[in-house]
Amino acid sequence: MRAINERTVLECIRQVGPASRAQIARTSGVSKPTVSQALAVLEKVGLVREAGRTSGGKGPTAVLYELDPSAGRVVGVDVGREWIRAAVADLSGTVAARTEEATQASNADALVGQIGRVARAVTEQAGLRWRDITVATVGSPGVFGGGRDHPILAHNLPGWGRAGVLDAVRVELGTHVRFENDVDLAAMGEAALGGGRGVEHFVYFHVGTGVGMGTVLDGRLYRGSTGAAGEVGYLPLAVRDPHDPADRRRGALESAIGAKAVVREARAAGMRRRGLSAAQVFDAARAGEARSLVVIGELAARIGLALAAVVAVLDPELVIMGGGIGRNGDLLLDPIRRELAALSPIRPRIEVSQLGEDAELMGAVSMALAAAQDQLFARAETKGEIAV
Repeated sequence: MRAINERTVLECIRQVGPASRAQIARTSGVSKPTVSQALAVLEKVGLVREAGRTSGGKGPTAVLYELDPSAGRVVGVDVGREWIRAAVADLSGTVAARTEEATQASNADALVGQIGRVARAVTEQAGLRWRDITVATVGSPGVFGGGRDHPILAHNLPGWGRAGVLDAVRVELGTHVRFENDVDLAAMGEAALGGGRGVEHFVYFHVGTGVGMGTVLDGRLYRGSTGAAGEVGYLPLAVRDPHDPADRRRGALESAIGAKAVVREARAAGMRRRGLSAAQVFDAARAGEARSLVVIGELAARIGLALAAVVAVLDPELVIMGGGIGRNGDLLLDPIRRELAALSPIRPRIEVSQLGEDAELMGAVSMALAAAQDQLFARAETKGEIAV
């Protein structure tokens, strides 16, 4: 019970920040005497420190406690089709350094080497050595789970689904590396720092090169039995036959609303610009170009249809739109809301990501911090500094 209480107190401080004994007791449900005992142990092993005293109000002030930032360091890495982004943070979540560079996605070997190089470079930028890092979290497209040594459904990164690729990253970075789906990480980033703060039930709906969804239920990330929860790109909601073999690899919904679909529909509408991209279609719509406005309207209707299916199953309080396409709220939010209202009596709030393209990276940092806390706690238990 002592170890459980100490973990509960530590997690409470991580979530609420500097807090007094009384605040920790109210938030965690642990009694004040037990909180005091737990804080004494956590302070002794270097996981918690005093952070000043309360101010204002009547009566005596109280000591505030916070995680000791120097107790551990983490690295978050977001591996996307276009960019690799990385950040280093201390145990309080303060980012000390960050970097990004264009993804070398020609093959898995090049990508593994680049992940290692970028992670080590940002660590040096923060004035640290790689051995100072407690945990690194790497996020990328794909489903992780089921005991596999490679992600599946990671078609947007060539070779990333190859057998042994995760072991290759572990060799590059060490055993203290963890893997997570990038859209799930974006959901956790929003939960920690963005529009999902304080929201118990929400979904992060990503529309970009790929299509996916991160689901937070009862304040926790929901992965499903094999890690495939949220692979909504495979919902059989398509403008064509949902059994079309062409949609088998990427999924019918992704083929209908992803970046390639936007370009395809724009060309079919008569937009002939060489090298046309989804971003250019949105720019043209903002300028009032009639054909692009029709394309965006149809896209919003398709997203609204997909959300109608999602909210009927999950009943979220909030839908956060993310991804290079989903973040275009000025053009998409109102028509998506109208379509959802026309299709479903279940109408959650629909907002655009507050973190933008940083959602995945901040989620990687957040997940690494939680894992680092567990690892440091377990280390103290092994040394006998914390009762088991």
